[in-house]
Amino acid sequence: MTTVTFDTLKFANRLKAAGVPEKQAEAEAEILAEALEVNAKNLATKEDLVMLEQRIVIKIGGVIFAATGILMAYMQVRS
Repeated sequence: MTTVTFDTLKFANRLKAAGVPEKQAEAEAEILAEALEVNAKNLATKEDLVMLEQRIVIKIGGVIFAATGILMAYMQVRS
């Protein structure tokens, strides 16, 4: 599982330093942390990509095999 590290205190302190009211800065930091956590759950892992690559290779191999069979049948019909 993918984990995203987000320093809510640092983020809130930077907002406060920029003039954002304390309560608003803290709320924004919490909301952003929640959004990052939810989005991180949907990220693809290396394992996901490897599985996808294998599926693509198998499907392309099947298409090439079928196309070769069709071409061979066509060549036999023509001769």
